[in-house]
Amino acid sequence: MDKLIVSPAPHVHSGDSVRRNMLLVIAALMPAYAVSIAAFGWGTLITTSISVAACVACEWVLAKFVLKQQSTIGDLSAVLTGLLLAFNLPSNLPWWIVLIGAIVAIGVGKMSFGGLGQNIFNPALVGRVFLLISFPAQMTTWPLPQGFDGSYIDAATGATPLAAMKEVVKGNASAVSKLPDLWDAFVGLVGGSFGEVCAAALIFGGLLLICTRVITWHIPVSILATAALFAAVTGWCGVLPAGFGTGEYVLMTLCTGGMLLGAFFMATDYVTSPMSPWGKIVFGIGIGLIVMVIRTWGSYPEGMSFAILIMNACVPLLNKIRPKRFGEKKK
Repeated sequence: MDKLIVSPAPHVHSGDSVRRNMLLVIAALMPAYAVSIAAFGWGTLITTSISVAACVACEWVLAKFVLKQQSTIGDLSAVLTGLLLAFNLPSNLPWWIVLIGAIVAIGVGKMSFGGLGQNIFNPALVGRVFLLISFPAQMTTWPLPQGFDGSYIDAATGATPLAAMKEVVKGNASAVSKLPDLWDAFVGLVGGSFGEVCAAALIFGGLLLICTRVITWHIPVSILATAALFAAVTGWCGVLPAGFGTGEYVLMTLCTGGMLLGAFFMATDYVTSPMSPWGKIVFGIGIGLIVMVIRTWGSYPEGMSFAILIMNACVPLLNKIRPKRFGEKKK
């Protein structure tokens, strides 16, 4: 007769793993990456290659020689960090600035806390914000889509839709003419960080992650719904100039800047987001509000990176939002 063996949970492995989830997120980013390569050419490939290689190398060196632990580059988390960092950069950014950003992302944002699963803030955004503060001119010089024409550094540059939208919200009617066609913003024919310009590809990738249960709907939906409601209220208050409707402003708000990239791929990071469904919803609402406040009244036209990092700091508190245990009495 077989003996009854009792062991602690879990008893059945789901087959899930860090490497599998990283692969799925990388795969979900590929449609947006393909559009970026077609739109921005060599700069996209160069920036991504440097960012990914530097992140992987930095993690290997720190794990082996500083932390004295087994290398974790096989789980592909460093590859994903490098890819997400690159997605948040202009495609014409000098290679040495990309290198600095990757070292800060891994060295400060991740490994200084002990490695994967222990970092407080999203590493890619730590690197991006560091570069934005340290090199504001280079980080806000946005190339325009031109394919493989022109050179890597000397690409044609121009204002992003968000810069024009800030002027529109301030009541500048002439700025409406500077806004791109909504379809161009949807398919990626606008300037900006190369990984955030194609709304259609980012939505497709985000839905893929939800359908494969890599992420849940709570954070993306709460971010996008909050931003849309904020934009709608702004339009209803009559601050928009004539000829620019509330509906158009709401759609432009959702399709431009880092809204979709942040909602689907950055804010949903397992380590730096809440665990409970209600915690995730509050987390998303906070991000949506902070983004729109910065976009409307702040000095920067975009605020997604700052909003996610601020809410990352609130995650320990939000993790206290959890359902009452069965049988627990109210205090």
